[in-house]
Amino acid sequence: MHSRIRRTTLLASACALLALNATACGDGGDDAGSAGGKTQVRIAYQAIPNADLVVKNHKLLEKALPDAEVKWVKFDSGADVNTAVIAGAVDFALAGSSPVTKGLSAPLNIPYKVLWIHDLIGENEALVAKKGVTSVKALKGKKIATPFGSTSHYSLLAALDDAGLKASDVKLVDLQPQDALGAWQRGDIDAAYVWTPSLTELEKGGKVLVTSREVAERGKPTADLGVVTDAFAAEHPKIVDAWLTAQDKAVKLAKSDPGKAAEAIGAELNLSPDDGKRQLAQLVLLTAEQQRGADYLGKPGAPGALAGNLYDAAVFLKGQKAIDKVPGRSAFEKDLAVKELSRAAG
Repeated sequence: MHSRIRRTTLLASACALLALNATACGDGGDDAGSAGGKTQVRIAYQAIPNADLVVKNHKLLEKALPDAEVKWVKFDSGADVNTAVIAGAVDFALAGSSPVTKGLSAPLNIPYKVLWIHDLIGENEALVAKKGVTSVKALKGKKIATPFGSTSHYSLLAALDDAGLKASDVKLVDLQPQDALGAWQRGDIDAAYVWTPSLTELEKGGKVLVTSREVAERGKPTADLGVVTDAFAAEHPKIVDAWLTAQDKAVKLAKSDPGKAAEAIGAELNLSPDDGKRQLAQLVLLTAEQQRGADYLGKPGAPGALAGNLYDAAVFLKGQKAIDKVPGRSAFEKDLAVKELSRAAG
C-alpha cells in the first residue's frame, strides 16, 4: 500500500509537471501513441554539457527517423525524470546514476533499462562553499543546498562521510541548481553541491571543496545515464538502434571536433563556444565500442562493472533510507541493455 500511494503521488506530480508540454499522463503503461500516423519518441533531457545536447541541436535523431515525431522535454533533475517515466510521459531519458539506481529499486521499481552512459561525471559537479570555509569538515553546522536524490546529493553525502561528518551534522536543503544559485546570492546558504552551468556561477564567489571526480577516485563514481522504458524498447527496437547510433555519432564528433560540439552545446545552454568547450572537457564521454567494455555496460552474457557501481549506490542509498531495500547485483546486471547496445553502430 505504501509503495502504491507513493507511485500515485508521483503520477499526480508528473501530470502537473508536464501539463505545459501536453504529454499524456496515464497509468505508467506504454502510451507513446502516435501523432498524425507518426510514432512519437519522447525524450527527457537535462541542461548538461554532454553529447546528448549535440544530438538534440544537430537533430540527428529527427534526421534518422523521418517517419517519427521526436519530442524533447527538458527536466531539472533525475528525480523529476523518474516521476515523468512513472507517469508514462517519456520513452528515453537522461538521469544521474543515483536517481536511476533509486528508480530501479523499491519502492519505485521503474520498468526501464540502462541503455547508454552519457558521461562519467568529473569537475562539472562540485561542492562549493562561501569564502572562509576551507574544508568539508568545516561545514559542520552549516546550511548546504543540493537537489535531493541527484548524483550531486549522492556525492555530497559521500564527501561528508569521507570527512567524518553525518548528514545530521549539517543542514541539508533540497534545491535545484538554479534555485541553489539564487539562495547563494541571497546569502541563505553556506555551500551548495550542484552541476554546471549553475556551478560555474557559484565558483566565481566561492571555494571548491571537492569535485565529483575526486569523490569517484575515493570509490564513489557517478555518471549520467540514458534509459529507455522496457515497453518502448520491446515495441520499437529500430528506434532504439537509431537513438544509440545518434548518441555514438555525437560522442565521436565531441572527441574529433570538440569545437563544433561545443558550438552545439553552447547554443542549447546559451553559453559561448569557449564556455561550452570548457564545460564539455569536464566530462568523460564514451563511444559505443568503449561502453561495450567490461568496465562499463559490457556485452550479452558478460554485463559490465556499471552493474556493480549501481549496486554500491543502492547500498549507500539504503543506508540513507532513500530506498526500501538493495536489489542484488544480478538484478542490476539484468537492467543493463547490453543486447541493444551490442546492435549499435560503432
